[in-house]
Amino acid sequence: MARQDKAILTCALTGVLTDPRQHPVPVTPAQMAAEARDACNAGAAILHVHLRDQRPGMGHLPSWDPDVAADVVGAIQAACPGVIINLTTGVVGPDVSGPIACIRRIRPEIAACNAGSLNYLKIRDNGQWAWPPMMFDNPVAKIQQMLDVMAETGTHPEFECFDVGIVRSVAMYRQAGLFSGVPKLNFVMGVASGMPCDADLLALLPRYAPPDALWQTTLIGRAEIWPVHQKTAELGGMLRTGLEDSFYLPDGERAGGNGAMIEALAACAQRAGRSVASPGEARALLGLRAAAPGTAAA
Repeated sequence: MARQDKAILTCALTGVLTDPRQHPVPVTPAQMAAEARDACNAGAAILHVHLRDQRPGMGHLPSWDPDVAADVVGAIQAACPGVIINLTTGVVGPDVSGPIACIRRIRPEIAACNAGSLNYLKIRDNGQWAWPPMMFDNPVAKIQQMLDVMAETGTHPEFECFDVGIVRSVAMYRQAGLFSGVPKLNFVMGVASGMPCDADLLALLPRYAPPDALWQTTLIGRAEIWPVHQKTAELGGMLRTGLEDSFYLPDGERAGGNGAMIEALAACAQRAGRSVASPGEARALLGLRAAAPGTAAA
């Protein structure tokens, strides 16, 4: 797999359930737009967007309201003309009507496609589960539904890979005709029951991806993530961070917002001798077709 000279930076702006009363995550369209502007000014070409419930006091919960999606993405696009939107799709259970409705409304250039199932676990030092054990279920039939609507809307899938077997599955999905085009794989490392955030493991993962794939890492954790971000940059991978993934800068200080996180990520790329890709350069690398102006807010 050839090493790319350009590094695409993605900012994951807010995440799924992080409580805005405890952490500085954006919720409203205006807050999302302000954080997006800071991230883009620091070098982000792609913004990974989760949607939050806009009702007062409910911003710690996700939303699949297409009107919320249109308001949030419209505000981001007004603040960051030309940026690439990457919309979340992750849901537990077989009902994918919410993500499908949002994809059809927004028609994002990229959307996440969770590429396999995972027992989503975390255990405390006292032996108690941090939350009741749950299955993040992504069987092939569910993946097919997501990929079908992405093909319908001209949306490029980003395959979220939580374990090595999921990485290996992506080539099979293409061989079976579930998708076409440049595969974009996201190695998610640091979930307690998934792949650890480990530079030695990372060095092995690209060999299990399709040979023409672009890959990136999503690293969950604190100080331990930054050496692996640096290894990603050195190996030629694409880079992602943001308040969804961590609150901590390389020096251990808490980040006040997404802009500071992306500045640190851009420094990783620069130390590896790579320049940061513009949105246009990212589109060329991924073979994207930019959406018509105003489509997402229609």
